[in-house]
Amino acid sequence: MAIEQYHFDFMAEAIREAEKSIAQGGLPIGAVLTRDNKIIARGHNNRVQEKNVILHGEMSCLRNAGLISFHDTVMYTTLSPCSMCAGAVGLFKLSLLVIGESVTFPGSKDILTQFAIPYIDLDDERSINMMKSWRSVPANERLWQGDIGN
Repeated sequence: MAIEQYHFDFMAEAIREAEKSIAQGGLPIGAVLTRDNKIIARGHNNRVQEKNVILHGEMSCLRNAGLISFHDTVMYTTLSPCSMCAGAVGLFKLSLLVIGESVTFPGSKDILTQFAIPYIDLDDERSINMMKSWRSVPANERLWQGDIGN
């Protein structure tokens, strides 16, 4: 599958969401949902801010999209999805998931494959550097371990 420039443009929007989360004391994971190359929903990790364990970036984005059909949507997420988020993407049968990076966290791409969800991993330096920088702070690393269930 070709990696078009617009994938990087939408990833920049997901990164903006992640930056909002950082500014709120949360984790640097953001997502946007598109249909017909237009953003229809945004979200970022709100687990800490809302004290809600399921509000990862992808889950917040899906929640913000509301009760819609997801079959013709594309989600952009800054980080490879965990098993919960990959399962939700599969459950709602998104047409494509574009991942910012899986260097700092490999995620659960096997679940996407089980659901036959195509994905593109951009290996995006902006996403990699954002997560590495954030996790270099010891207190943030503790938050991260809680986010992934450790």
